[in-house]
Amino acid sequence: MHRRLFPRALALLALVATAATAGAPGATAESPTPATTRLRATIDAILADNRLAGAQASVVVVDTSTGQTLYDRNGDRRLIPASNTKLLTSTAAMELLGPGHRFTTDVQTTGKRRGGLLSGNLHLRGGGDPTMLAADYDALAAQVAADGVRVVSGNLIADDTRYDNTRLGPDWTWDDEPYYYAGQVSALTVAPDTDYDAGTVIVNAAPAARAGARPVVSTTPPTRYVRIDNRAETVSEGETSISIEREHGGNTIVVTGQIAVGDEPASDWVTVWEPTGYAAEVFRAALHRHGVRVLGRTVLGQPTPETAHLVARHDSMSLGELMTPFLKLSNNGHAEVLTKEIGRVLSGSGTWSAGLTAISEYVADTGMDTGTLRQRDGSGLSRRNLVPATEFVDLLAEVRTEPWFATWYAALPIAGQPDRFVGGTLRSRMAGTPAAGNVHAKTGSLTGVSGLSGYVTTADGHLLAFSILLNNYLTASVKTLEDQIAVALAGHREGGTSTARVAPPSVPDTPRTPEGVECSWVKPITC
Repeated sequence: MHRRLFPRALALLALVATAATAGAPGATAESPTPATTRLRATIDAILADNRLAGAQASVVVVDTSTGQTLYDRNGDRRLIPASNTKLLTSTAAMELLGPGHRFTTDVQTTGKRRGGLLSGNLHLRGGGDPTMLAADYDALAAQVAADGVRVVSGNLIADDTRYDNTRLGPDWTWDDEPYYYAGQVSALTVAPDTDYDAGTVIVNAAPAARAGARPVVSTTPPTRYVRIDNRAETVSEGETSISIEREHGGNTIVVTGQIAVGDEPASDWVTVWEPTGYAAEVFRAALHRHGVRVLGRTVLGQPTPETAHLVARHDSMSLGELMTPFLKLSNNGHAEVLTKEIGRVLSGSGTWSAGLTAISEYVADTGMDTGTLRQRDGSGLSRRNLVPATEFVDLLAEVRTEPWFATWYAALPIAGQPDRFVGGTLRSRMAGTPAAGNVHAKTGSLTGVSGLSGYVTTADGHLLAFSILLNNYLTASVKTLEDQIAVALAGHREGGTSTARVAPPSVPDTPRTPEGVECSWVKPITC
């Protein structure tokens, strides 16, 4: 592929253009219009907020139709992008895998059939699908039963060899490991619900009928793969304070705290240790329900022989459809699976290294200067990711011409839209402002790190690409500052009267965001 330099070329042309915007003759980056001058003053005032004292801020705004840079504060400074990293991973996946790409999970065997007896092993082969539900494994088991199999004399082989066996990102912090946003990555896994947090179970703790008894603890999906150590107590009254944590190195989940009689159940998403075994256990239980007995043991991590023949198959939703839960809910697991899938499809190696190499080559082709950035994972959970805001803007400007852009753009979170599969991580932000229903952008959150990069249409119809990266602040949240900038951009108008103001526009407060979490929907966490 030839390297495309569309964003930088447009920016260069804008410097010498005699008319940078309609209705603003003679405006250039060096000689801005009065409206642009006011916009810059407004953003400067927002970034002067005391919450950013001693912090780092990088903000770039470009008019995608002209290439004119409307604002640039430290645009070439490398900062931690958090989940803005998913912009690189998602666009590369759409281009390199294609929006029609699907993951296949199948059941195969080399065994001989005699009536209902299958003499040999049954192979459950994972294709990387991060959306596999217990119901999907049940459907596979139903296909096996419908094929007439009643007894399998051999073992159940769980084949996760499409990807390597490195389960966690190289730079992820150890204390994130039990939480849903840091699930282990496997080519064979289970998601508990249609948020598709693969490699997790939902643990529910309901109050007992009387005080002094243990709460009633259950899991979704029901599984014996995890062991519940229930130390919690039902009390007659008082505030619910249930804590649900998995112990390191195994699948013992400890439930502590208290819950009052009559209270709503408490629940949390908890990662499992070794998701391949989790998938195998869920499938084995489904086979049992459908009258298929496997006499042998469960074996993990062996490849399916090439001579095996198909017994059952499940295909995932298309990649274009997957973009919605991936980007709307900022699903870290999806980002890492896509990184390894890109590596597998392009080079035959389902590893982070191979996938990141392919992503780097793709984003370089869009015009990003990959010599100025570092990407260490697909999701942005690593704090060793470093990307300048100007490079995000270059990517955002370029991908507008791709045939898959409309699907990808619609999958980005949309400000102020309450439906969580529309507004996503922006559902509670910028409501009632000119940015609501307008800003399509990727959020990013780690402790001391926040980002917002995407698109906004101005009051006079110009599509702007912007990136806001904020690092090293000590306050709980700086997301209202990002929102103020986005609202100012939405109200910007070149020529005539501009609604951009020197004083920062007011926006509703944004919930506090814990480490590693994009906190704008209904996960049972304190935000």
